[in-house]
Amino acid sequence: MTATYRRQQGSKVYTFKSLADLMAKATPERSGDALAGVCAQSAAERVVAQMALSELPLKAFLNEAVIPYERDDITRLIIDTHDLEAFKPIEHLTVGDFRNWLLSEEADGETLAKIRQGLTPEMVAAVSKIMRNQDLILVAKKCQVVTAFRNTIGLPSRLSTRLQPNHPTDSLNGIAATIFDGLMYGNGDAVIGINPATDNVPQAIKLMNLMDEVIQHYQIPTQSCVLTHVTNTIEAIEMGAPVDLVFQSIGGTQGTNDTFGIDLSILKEAHEAALSLNRGSVGNNVMYFETGQGTALSANAFHGVDQQTCEARAYAVAKQFNPLLVNTVVGFIGPEYLFDGKQIIRAGLEDHFCGKLLGLPMGCDICYTNHAYADQNDMDNLLTLLGVAECSFIMGIPGSDDIMLNYQTTSFHDALYARKVLGLKPAPEFEQWLMEMQIFESVQDVRLSEQVSRSFSGAINQLNKGYSHG
Repeated sequence: MTATYRRQQGSKVYTFKSLADLMAKATPERSGDALAGVCAQSAAERVVAQMALSELPLKAFLNEAVIPYERDDITRLIIDTHDLEAFKPIEHLTVGDFRNWLLSEEADGETLAKIRQGLTPEMVAAVSKIMRNQDLILVAKKCQVVTAFRNTIGLPSRLSTRLQPNHPTDSLNGIAATIFDGLMYGNGDAVIGINPATDNVPQAIKLMNLMDEVIQHYQIPTQSCVLTHVTNTIEAIEMGAPVDLVFQSIGGTQGTNDTFGIDLSILKEAHEAALSLNRGSVGNNVMYFETGQGTALSANAFHGVDQQTCEARAYAVAKQFNPLLVNTVVGFIGPEYLFDGKQIIRAGLEDHFCGKLLGLPMGCDICYTNHAYADQNDMDNLLTLLGVAECSFIMGIPGSDDIMLNYQTTSFHDALYARKVLGLKPAPEFEQWLMEMQIFESVQDVRLSEQVSRSFSGAINQLNKGYSHG
């Protein structure tokens, strides 16, 4: 059922043809929605749409789907898994009331955890559209989502990092050197995760073996992941490869996931395959998902829904599989979707808020492409704000510049900065390892040792001599 929404402002009557249209018009300005032709035509229309949206009962989201139930498997997933009992404490609220309640003292971490199953992604996206940046930060900070594999991620006052040792030719020497470089700056507790330059099963297995060798040899309490297509990882598991985490990019519509060559059944198969390996030591969260505003539009599968709402719907997919890690790659697609630093910062805070409120271990690849109207100062701002909001993890790469993917993200040094200024520590098991390895003199003060860890010096000398891992 599709409703029409009207609101009079002064002498003018504004009409919104559907819930999807109302939400799109209420969205803070961004280039992707303009490109899709769904955005408000003026600042006045945007404000009126936000006012109309704020008066909408939360129950309306259970009566009208932004993408029809019969046309989209993610809509079916959202509706079929919605918990009416968990929804009861907030069922009487409007979107505006819900915002006020989220900001109140009543909505503490425990209370927010109890209503998670009663929220739909569309409810969460809707309330984010009428929230200021500080609101998004405050509520996200209240939410706590803890996951575990070989270490524990998401505890209060902690910030983990993905060590991203990408190399344009998949050189094992180059990758190994970057891994050691990152570890010596205290990076890698979320995951050591490689985007392979050559995406095939034999190459994926070669990279998995390299990372497993390093993790096992140095007894590092972390996990590895090759960010290859999920079907490649399933095949690698069948061939006996040392798979820790299964990776997949996901979107918020069935059509988007079709372009990725996946569906819910494939993800279920991968999840079960990874669980069967039983490689975790302190937990069994085995999935790693990446998302990003604009994917549905780039796949031409957005159904007139704004990019931020599509993004929130992707979190419903992730939630099904109890992931260890989820992150929005916020500025990666480019200025066509998020034009400048201001839009990237806003999108990053929205995504983090929505994911965390829905119960996901939400991280962020704080990034931009070289043709975007953004720079590293914008990334510093977003990094600091997400650190305050207690984001689960960020990326760590040498010098912020990924030489394989050709985009700018956060560096090993950025993680040190965030931990130092905000008093954030790595995952507890990883923290202990950093001290034992004499990489940190003090984790509390975020102070690195002056000398290279003796445990690493032999391996680094071998790398310098051109040693190649087998």
